Amino acid sequence: MRCPSLVFLLTLAGCSQDYAMGDGSQPRDTGTSTDGNGGGGGGGAADTGLPSEDETDRLSLRPAQTDVYVFVANPDRDTVTRINVLTQEVKTVRVGHVPNAVVTTPDNLSAVVYNAGGDSVSVIHTDPVTKEMSVDTVDVRDNLNTMSLSPDGKYALLWHDAKGVDVDAGTGGAASYNEVSVVSIVGLSHTAIVVGFNPKGVRFTRDGSRAIVFSDASIASVDLTGASPDTTFIPIADPLNAPSAEEVEIDPAGHYAFVRQAATDALTVVDLRTREVEAVPVGQNPTDLDLTPDGLGAVVVSRAALEVSVFSVADPFADPRVVPFPDDTPFGSVIVGTDDLAVLFTNATPADRYALWTLSGDQIALHPLIKPAASIARTPDGGSLMVVHTSTDNPDGSTPLPYQKKAAVSLIDLSDFRTNTISLSAPILGFANSSDGKRGYVTMVDKPFMEVLHYDTLIYDEVALRSNAVFVGVLPDLDVNDGDQPPAWVSQVHPLGRMSFYDPDDASLETITGFELNGAIEE
Repeated sequence: MRCPSLVFLLTLAGCSQDYAMGDGSQPRDTGTSTDGNGGGGGGGAADTGLPSEDETDRLSLRPAQTDVYVFVANPDRDTVTRINVLTQEVKTVRVGHVPNAVVTTPDNLSAVVYNAGGDSVSVIHTDPVTKEMSVDTVDVRDNLNTMSLSPDGKYALLWHDAKGVDVDAGTGGAASYNEVSVVSIVGLSHTAIVVGFNPKGVRFTRDGSRAIVFSDASIASVDLTGASPDTTFIPIADPLNAPSAEEVEIDPAGHYAFVRQAATDALTVVDLRTREVEAVPVGQNPTDLDLTPDGLGAVVVSRAALEVSVFSVADPFADPRVVPFPDDTPFGSVIVGTDDLAVLFTNATPADRYALWTLSGDQIALHPLIKPAASIARTPDGGSLMVVHTSTDNPDGSTPLPYQKKAAVSLIDLSDFRTNTISLSAPILGFANSSDGKRGYVTMVDKPFMEVLHYDTLIYDEVALRSNAVFVGVLPDLDVNDGDQPPAWVSQVHPLGRMSFYDPDDASLETITGFELNGAIEE
């Protein structure tokens, strides 16, 4: 679903994130791919006859943190609108041509905007006293469509994602697919670097001191601590026969990069200090890679081998701990929680089950699903699961009639496994969590509704909107001691912009329509 006149992204602080340009999509993890030719699934078709796992980051429960403002990009008008969270005052400032994404830095001092039609990045500053906005713009290379912001908010990397939208297609006489623009947000400077062909994604060390741009045959390690970016090019595969690189994880210390490649029964480990590259064997058809929350372990799911392996990050070349699946279900995805619990599931084939695995042990327990899952997420307090189901039914015909051929979402209490499965009239479009983690907010494709999910009771409420939803988010909690919860917001289809604020404390809804023209509140 795309609203051409409105690209709405709530700022995400403290995480490295990729923003695809030109398609109106939510932020997504471009380190995993979602096509049907091996992306996101480790070459399942080549090894097992199964399609790829879809690891689209649609249920990432990242915090949405700003201090006062929400910024809206208006591509059709070359402007960005700023909405004050406290007063809902609306102000608009002009940026570059066709702004297609906006995100604020973690210190909440600047908003960074990619202008897809003008090949530039605008940095919006808000005066702390007058609250007026000023804009600085930095030119970047052309033929780019994705922006990655470092965790410290000091650098933005812009690159061309082959699966993204060609925003500059046909506008020039030449184009490169090996270039990355590095923009210093503080210094307002630009450096162009060359990396491997068709970069698959960008990862940062946790402190933001280094960026890793990974491609199929190489990685580019970009040191961001000097006066200008310093790039080290490291080959990781035979360039004549390089497998598709699908995921990269970096250990917390920034010493090792772990690369998962398609149709390769090994994990490629790159020592970022010595530039040494070594392949570590894993089970057949690895389809997912994650680090444990403490950063001490690397978890690899090997779908065809029906097992999961845990490697030591401190000594990745030591033999891993291998845990077999309890049955022949080819789980291909893992969600590692902040506690000792992990969830295993698959969306490559219809499966009416998921598994819970205690990371510190060898026990994996199977649990039923009413129909196959597209995605699974832990709720913020860890007490429940949210399962987004596909419209596909169980192959054995066991899907109950009310849910047959319909999208659905299940809330599962992990203490006693009570389940509430909610039938949906359309697939899920967007998802966000309340600041206290007690509620989830869900929107659907081409539907004028927001569903409020209560994680403690497993009950939902439906909120009617004035037009079809586009994006959903939650405003920051500006006073954690006042007992009030901040509103959720929903942007909606409207030629001049429409956004609604839902107050969970009294279930009231206020709507701003025409905010590009400083529109007023509609009750």
